[in-house]
Amino acid sequence: MAGHKNQYGRRNRPRPKAKSREKSGRWQHTYAALDLGTHNCRLLVARPTRRAFRVIDAFSRTVRLGESVERDGALCEAAMDRTVEALKICAEKIRRGSADRTRCVATEACRRAENREEFEERVEREAGLRIETITCEEEARLALEGCVPLIDRKCPNGLMFDIGGGSTELIWLENTGRHPHMLDSMSIPHGVVSLSERYGEDAICQEPYGEIVDEMEERLKTFCRRHRIGDAVRRGDVQMLGASGTVTTLAGVYMDLPRYDRSMVDGATLDFDEVQQVSERLRAMACEERASHPCIGAERAKLVVAGCAVLEAIMRRWSVGSIRVADRGVREGIIFEMMRKADAERRGGA
Repeated sequence: MAGHKNQYGRRNRPRPKAKSREKSGRWQHTYAALDLGTHNCRLLVARPTRRAFRVIDAFSRTVRLGESVERDGALCEAAMDRTVEALKICAEKIRRGSADRTRCVATEACRRAENREEFEERVEREAGLRIETITCEEEARLALEGCVPLIDRKCPNGLMFDIGGGSTELIWLENTGRHPHMLDSMSIPHGVVSLSERYGEDAICQEPYGEIVDEMEERLKTFCRRHRIGDAVRRGDVQMLGASGTVTTLAGVYMDLPRYDRSMVDGATLDFDEVQQVSERLRAMACEERASHPCIGAERAKLVVAGCAVLEAIMRRWSVGSIRVADRGVREGIIFEMMRKADAERRGGA
């Protein structure tokens, strides 16, 4: 019988079973996103959740891929060796996680290296991964995609920055539609690794620090004038979002965390005077003292002061007053984008 009669004499039809979301669109896939930067190699393997995704495996290793690019214009053999070994671990994690949607991207070090193609071929041959070297614009767009959950939808504009190892990315975004979108981006070929190599890891705390601030601020002027960002800042219409190891480190130090804790740092807000306070404290430390801090460590101890100089230039140029800290970026952006693409395929839109 199709169903029993209700009190009005009508036959109740059994409700059709809802199509399991686990069998369509984003839900039928496991995703892997790899971001190969100038300094670090980072991987996320994730499954979708109702609102975002759940990380089922992750990996991060300092590989210093771009250590010789500033000087020689090419990736050196030792850096490629270190990176390939890290990528082999990533490939194994992708395999163990049964990820069937994967995207692996490389940024500034590979963009600038004359032997990039040789390196990409070696990675595919030895690690079984296809590395895609993306443009500055694509890097900025993916970083923004990854940080959208942290953007305050009440503020009409946003200025996002990412102080990387080999470059600093700036994004001017509009926040008035259904989804924040990038109006423009700018890439400055200076990051914490390239600046530290140029000036020396020890000397950078002294006179070169001011030189970096002045040079970066001069470069920022063009971007500022292009969009009259200064006017929007004065109206109070701009939020600032920082997605980089520099700001996450500063947040961890400011909070005096006994060890770095992403759940405490991601989404936190630092006032400019708090940032300045921590920056001055780090500059006054010896490198060994910075290295012993649980939120810094040996590798970042050599680089964080250069990041502080870049950040100081950004704060001088745009006096927003506070920064929202993002421990997320390109990898998260890749995963969000792959999930949307899977949904579009389900609907017949791709």
